[in-house]
Formats: sequence, C-alpha cells, structure tokens
Amino acid sequence: MRENREIAHTFDTLADLLEIEGANPFRVRAYRNAARVLDGISQNVASMIREGRDLSQYPGIGKDLAEKIRTVSETGTLPLLEEVEKRVPLALSQITQIEGLGPRRVKALHESLQINSLDDLEKAIEQGRVRELPGFGARTEELIRNGLARLRASQGRTLIADAEETAVHLEQYLSELEGVKQVTVAGSYRRRRETVGDLDVLVTCRRGVPVGKQFTRFEPVETILSQGETRSSVRLRSGLQVDLRVVPEISYGAALHYFTGSKAHNIAIRKLGVARGLKINEYGVFRGDRRIAGRTEKEVFASVGLPFIEPELREDRGEIEAARNGGLPNLIRTQDIRGDLHAHTTASDGRSSLESMVQAARERGYEYLAITDHSQAVTVARGLDVERLRQQIQAIDRLQRQYDDIRILKGSEVDILEDGRLDLPDDILRELDITVCSVHSRFNLSEAKQTERILRAMDNPHFRILGHPSGRILNKRDPYQVDLARIIAGAAERGRFLEVNAQPDRLDLTDTACRLAKAQGAKVAISTDAHSDMGLAKLRFGIGQARRGWLERDDVINTRPLAGLLKLLQS
Repeated sequence: MRENREIAHTFDTLADLLEIEGANPFRVRAYRNAARVLDGISQNVASMIREGRDLSQYPGIGKDLAEKIRTVSETGTLPLLEEVEKRVPLALSQITQIEGLGPRRVKALHESLQINSLDDLEKAIEQGRVRELPGFGARTEELIRNGLARLRASQGRTLIADAEETAVHLEQYLSELEGVKQVTVAGSYRRRRETVGDLDVLVTCRRGVPVGKQFTRFEPVETILSQGETRSSVRLRSGLQVDLRVVPEISYGAALHYFTGSKAHNIAIRKLGVARGLKINEYGVFRGDRRIAGRTEKEVFASVGLPFIEPELREDRGEIEAARNGGLPNLIRTQDIRGDLHAHTTASDGRSSLESMVQAARERGYEYLAITDHSQAVTVARGLDVERLRQQIQAIDRLQRQYDDIRILKGSEVDILEDGRLDLPDDILRELDITVCSVHSRFNLSEAKQTERILRAMDNPHFRILGHPSGRILNKRDPYQVDLARIIAGAAERGRFLEVNAQPDRLDLTDTACRLAKAQGAKVAISTDAHSDMGLAKLRFGIGQARRGWLERDDVINTRPLAGLLKLLQS
C-alpha cells in the first residue's frame, strides 16, 4: 500500500524537474498543488482508490490528475516522470531542497557547471566555481554551502508527520493479524520528537503467531535487514528503518518504557532502581532473580516510588524530580483546544475558500476560527493590501450572519518589516479581532538587530501573537539569529502571545522554548497555520510539541471559551 507522502513526493519531483526544464508554470503549479492536496488527505489515498472513491472531488484534482494518482498508487511509477527524467537528472530535484536554490538557479548550475548531484555541487563549491556564476557571488555560495551541509545532516531523519503516516498504517496492519494483542510504536516517535531516526514497534501476541514473517511483508518494505521470531528489522522505500520486537505480556510495560526512552531518562530510572536494590531492564523489574513488576509502565514507575510520567516528558530534564515532588504538569490535550488562531484562505496563498475553512472548523467543533491571510509585503503569497483586507472583513461579516455556532475572527498575518513596523497601517489593524505578526524576510540580520526588530513590533498596540517565532523550517532552514529569551520576556512584559506553529516542518516554538515561555509567564497559541481546510487537522503536531514543553491548558490562550479569548486579545 503506497503511503500518501510517497505519491505526493512523485508529483513534487515531477514539478521540480518540469520547473527546472522551464515548462509552463500553470502545468508545474498543477502538479505542485496535487502534491499538497495528497499530503493533506488524512485517509490513505491508495485505499480510497481501491474502494473506487473519486479523487477529483478535491480542489485542483481533475480527471487527468486523478488518473495519474491512480497510476502511481498502483504501480509506484509515473510514465510522465520517467520521460522527464530522460531530459533532466532526477538528483536536481533534491538540490532544489537547499535554501536559496530555486529551479532557475539549479538550472543555471546544471547548464553552466554540469552539476547533476549533491556531490557535484559540493565539489563546485569547494573549487569556488559557484560564486563565479552571474547572479550568485560569494555570499550566495556560502548560503548554498550551509544549506547543503544542513541537507546532508538531515538525511536519515524523518519529520514526525511522515513517520506518523507510516506508524499508523503499520499499527493497523499488525493489529489486524490473527493472534496479535497489542501493538505500540515506541521510541522518539512516541515521545513526539520533531524528527525520528527510525521506528521501534512492540507487539504482544499468542504463542506461535509468525508476526516477524508478516511484518516483513508490510507493503512499503524495500529491504529485509533481519527476520526472527522475536526480532525483525526492515528498511522501507522511504529509507526509514523499522525494528519490530515481539515481547511477552508480562514484560510489555518494561519493554515499552525501555524502548520509548530517552536513553538519559532510562538511565536515571535504572539508578533509582539500583538505590532500592532493583534491576530494571526491558524484561521487567527484578529483585534478585524474582520479577516484581513490568507488565505495565505504571508498575515500572511505581517500583521506584514515582507516578506515571507521560512519554513526551521523558528526556531527563527535571521530570523525575517533578514526579517525586508531585509537580508533574497536567499536560494539554487536543480536546482542550476551542479554536484555531492562524489560518489562510484563497484570498492569499491558501487553497480553500473562506466558507470551506469555516465549515471545516465547525466540523471540528470549534467555537472560533481566525482568518489570518498574509499582508501586502508577502507578494509571493498575494498578500492583502488595505483595500482587499477591508473586502475580506466585509465578506466575513456576511458569512458570519449564517452561523451562530462559531465566531469567525477577523485577522491578518501581518509582516514585521525590517525596521520593526507592521506591514499595515493602524487604522485597518484597529478593525481586526486578532493579528499574527511574523518575520518573512531579512532572515540574515544580526541577533541584536533581529531581536530589536521584533521587540519594536511588539510595542505596536495592535500586535497580538508572534507567529512562528524562530523562523526555522526543519531540515531546510535554520532559525534566524535572535535572542529568544529576550523575545519571550518581552512578550510576557507587554502582554503579547507566542505561537506554537503546528506545521510539521516548523513546530516553532521548540519544546525548550515552550518551557521557557511557561517559566516566564508568557502565554502561547497553538495554531495550525492551515493553508487548506484539511490543514486544520495538523493541530495534533503542535499539541505534541507543547506537551514536550510541559505546557498545560492554562498556558494556551485558545483553550479559552470565546468570551475569555476576546478578553485576553482586547487587553
């Protein structure tokens, strides 16, 4: 069964190569849009196709694209992509992942320097040939060098959202096998880390059930690394390694604790056990040769005098002391969220209409949804100027009359300009319920200038939420230089809020910054930055990040009912 991200990757690659080749921009955009739509569908597309579902129901997916998606789903290949690969080297698509290298520049590198791979690019940089190309220069060459190093370092790490798609399908596949009782994906995935290196899967089953053999027949498996009765390991087509362990029920809790980690947390727990004359390992908790606990994780923690510690906290960053002292946080849950405060529509760079976004929010049971399309400075996203924003405000007012079960908040994702001014004048900002203020340009400012830029923006009385505060994009763009501790303190002092952006390639704030915000008394908003109605479902990734940062319901402003939220925003 092909995973959605595999199919989406095929169309993204096709779009990359066609754009490098100089194909019609509308054609390129169609394939790029198909990839985005596929990435946002929560159901498995291959299963939908087998059930005879019509994919052309999705925006931008016509009959021709739906047929191509079916071809990729069923065969794993796309004839059109194979045809384009004969003209444009496939590896050039990978090079476009480097920050600062769009298709035009990749085409120039390919045609002028015969660069066909990452190795070719690395060699050309070392020889100083890239800077000699028109439109590049030494500064761009250094940017590309850093981006290449970042891409190399990220290889072998999978975004949590991509890992989740595999994990969910694998859990379902194994759970449906006769005789299988429990299936859990452990490791850094269970701790909701931003990226994972591999997946550790634990299974309990009836004696004699050939789980290992069935595991290696999981459709995405490309290579069987090992196979046995209790341990098996495979590598998937995506490159992700998955390790399976079949454990007895009596040891399940101990194994789950051990393989969830982190290593530092496990060592700390084992030391507590040693102090009590206990040995704790993946098989159980032992006093001498006698097993005294291990069937559940609760038993493992209780054996050393601790309450259950949630997986997201197990990093040996104070959770054991907090558990001992009764100070563990009551972590926020997805069901605590009453609305989303950062969402885009087709008015700027979103892919769903205002009506579709509101309907999707209603289906999630939200009390409110903030529409925050880009402001005018983000021209690439067709940002709204004053006139278009006023038109949107009027459209929201008209739509609001149709609903009494949800409040549509009028907002904008307002650019923070280089000098700290906001991108829209105060008289229009005054008409809004909410602003998400973000940095989208001049990432290369010094730490001092970037920090002052943001603090100066926070002084504007219409500033509400700092969007994706560090500007990072996982595996692609480093955070800009900024004194985040000063920013968090500045937000707390001014009564401003910080965003935990739930987009899986952002997850910004980081977990440690969330914890610092909590310590400083700065409140956060967990928002999806959704660019489609399906994007609202990505909230769970932001929740995982917030839980890793020890955040509770009261730390998050969009857990408030509408009246409480408006009071916070207006104050």
